[in-house]
Amino acid sequence: MKKKLSVLVWIVLVVSLLVACGKKDDQPKDVLSPDKSQKQDLSQDQKQNEDLDPVKISIYYSDNATLPFQEDWLVIKEVEKKFNVDFEFEVIPIADYATKVSLALNTGTNAPDVILYQSTRGENASLALNGAIVPISDYSEYTPHFNSRVEEFGLTDAVNNLKLADGKRYYMPSLFDIPFYDGGLILREDFLQAKGLKEPTTYDDLYVILKAFKSEYPDSYPLTILAGPRVLYRMTMPAFGISLGKNGASGTNTLSWDYAKKEYFPGAISDEYKEYVSFFSKLFAEGLLDPEMADPIDGDTWSHKMATGKAMATYAYYDQIGGITGSSTIDGFKLQMYPALEGPAGAHHQPKNSTGGGVLFPAKTAKRDDFERVVRTIDEVFFSEEGSKIWSLGVEGITYTEENGVIKYADELINSPEGVYKTMQVKYGCGSDVTQLVWINANEMTKYDKNYSEINAKVASMGDVIQYIPPTPLFDDFTAENAGVMQTPLADAFEIWIDAFITGKKSVESDWEDYVSEMKALRIEEFSQLYNEYIAK
Repeated sequence: MKKKLSVLVWIVLVVSLLVACGKKDDQPKDVLSPDKSQKQDLSQDQKQNEDLDPVKISIYYSDNATLPFQEDWLVIKEVEKKFNVDFEFEVIPIADYATKVSLALNTGTNAPDVILYQSTRGENASLALNGAIVPISDYSEYTPHFNSRVEEFGLTDAVNNLKLADGKRYYMPSLFDIPFYDGGLILREDFLQAKGLKEPTTYDDLYVILKAFKSEYPDSYPLTILAGPRVLYRMTMPAFGISLGKNGASGTNTLSWDYAKKEYFPGAISDEYKEYVSFFSKLFAEGLLDPEMADPIDGDTWSHKMATGKAMATYAYYDQIGGITGSSTIDGFKLQMYPALEGPAGAHHQPKNSTGGGVLFPAKTAKRDDFERVVRTIDEVFFSEEGSKIWSLGVEGITYTEENGVIKYADELINSPEGVYKTMQVKYGCGSDVTQLVWINANEMTKYDKNYSEINAKVASMGDVIQYIPPTPLFDDFTAENAGVMQTPLADAFEIWIDAFITGKKSVESDWEDYVSEMKALRIEEFSQLYNEYIAK
């Protein structure tokens, strides 16, 4: 009986093992803790995906009124066809984007598969450490194209610096081989020449020019705003030694980085900020700054103001000059973009790194059975040489041709009154900050004229005009959550007060102390101390 029982047990064990082995490959694996020995091989560049149905990927897209999204853009159709993917875009106005992303990540249930135009600064850091976002650095084997680009551009250290306190990176940033000066002060060069005014190099020069135009055209508001005040703030504040607000370089809204001391300070209550709002409140009070600045100004309205002489100066991007010029009926109308103006802190512009906002995956995406395919597809679509070239240049034979490494654009683009860059953006979807995640300076310069190259060369000769983006503190999840709790009321109060100061509802002279007291009561100094405590030394 014992022998028979032993044989029976042995047979049961063997059969059980055989059954288990037979089913092993059919069982879904836990993508959050993958067994590398069992990873699917989707083959190089997903060649065998041609035999599969397109992978469906829902995706958040941040929409800018100056570049309205079109689902039938050439670049979208091309990448969907080439990489066997079916994108389901949810298009969200840029003003509402941060709120929508926050809600999706906090609730989890209504999150898309992919969120574009994001980083892990601010609230996202806390959400990541609390499990709301996939730690994409855990799946580096799924992102070979991203990895290659990082190495090619020499950005290994920069990308490693994006890791949070747990040593993991939670998004795939956009990658720049060389940061370039793509936007700044744009104004009527024809007016300067007619009045014998010199090109502006300081904010005092800008004031003189705006005053002269107002004197000539009393019904005008010489300096207007594109999209909203955030564009003005992010391009002008660095010259005053600060970077604050919704597009502030630190992502905190109210803290700034001291580049000399290499530490954070409460920029929103600093003397630097007081000098900044004093200057722009003076412009507003004297009718030199567009009174509609507080509300988002759509691209058509903004362009009309500039083209008709209701305004003569703005902060915007070089590629937008052509569109305004093409629609103006003013004799001799000519716009020019100028290098960053010198302010109290020097000639500085919007800080940039060689990495920017990019792709993150909400935690629920990792529960998809085809999670690996989703990640590999996103990697190939946005970071492969072929994919990234489509987002930048369009489709060879339609938007451009290339011979011996020389790019030549279609006659339609070359002859467009809006210029190559802007026409490619609006008509074909090329060059969007949201979807173009690989930026190669040599390629980008081919879209512009000689003048733009000369402006970039001049900016480069001026030194550190474009400063680096401040480091992200290495918060643990509890501290990140605490920082987020402090950040929100401070940011809300800051937005209310800056509008009040500039538009004259509050006086910088008489109401400043009340403002500082309110910000201190909201713990801005403690907030700054927290950031400094957790930055890597």
